Amino acid sequence: MSGPHGTGITILLLGATGATGRLLLGQLIAQGHEVCAIVRSRASVPPQLRAHPRLALTQGTVLDLDDDALLRHVQDCDAVVSCLGHTLSFKGMFGAPRKLVTASVRRVCHAITESRPRPRVRVVLMGSSGVRNLDVRERISPAQSGVIFLLRWLLPPHRDNEQAAEHLRTHIGQNHPFVEWTVVRPDGLVDEDEVSEYDLHASPTRSAIFDAGSVSRANVAHFIKRLVTDDETWDEWHGRMPVIYGCENARPTDT
Repeated sequence: MSGPHGTGITILLLGATGATGRLLLGQLIAQGHEVCAIVRSRASVPPQLRAHPRLALTQGTVLDLDDDALLRHVQDCDAVVSCLGHTLSFKGMFGAPRKLVTASVRRVCHAITESRPRPRVRVVLMGSSGVRNLDVRERISPAQSGVIFLLRWLLPPHRDNEQAAEHLRTHIGQNHPFVEWTVVRPDGLVDEDEVSEYDLHASPTRSAIFDAGSVSRANVAHFIKRLVTDDETWDEWHGRMPVIYGCENARPTDT
């Protein structure tokens, strides 16, 4: 995917100051793309990127912006990526807004629809391997199903991730005139310095509860970058919910 005359594309990035979002931000900027990031605090953006000419920062959240402001943010974007998540604290998990991810995805998709873009805008949601894709038969054990049921009602962030993915799957669907989507489901996020080899699967190949794998945030950011910038990767995975695992004995790869 490229912008006019082969230039870089423009991405609206939500969650740019999170552990995965800031890695994605760096990778997109390094590859020559324009990024508009909506952040709670400008100070949370890495100093080496804060004043970069290809980065436009808006302080606040998608839920803070009025309809006109959000429409202006999406009008010139080729893709929107949500790396939003709840902070691992009591307030972050149980405080307002409990449906941060779902409400943000809904508002963004509505704004894109209002802008009536051509071609369609790519929307990528970073979820988790515990979110099921109900378009396909993903079999899980009764024990895992029971644990997920408890997580759904005891931990609002898990339910929020599920509902955000369901909004894309059911309300946007496969034939929306203005939006295409992918939900990326990483398993067991870990921190590593470099991008390395990783595996992609249409559905989980192991239990997210009882046999969880792991994948580095750098690799997740790399795959999301490929989705929004590479047509071949997008054509393979749009409208689907790929699961990403790290490879055993993985070697660093060209980013």
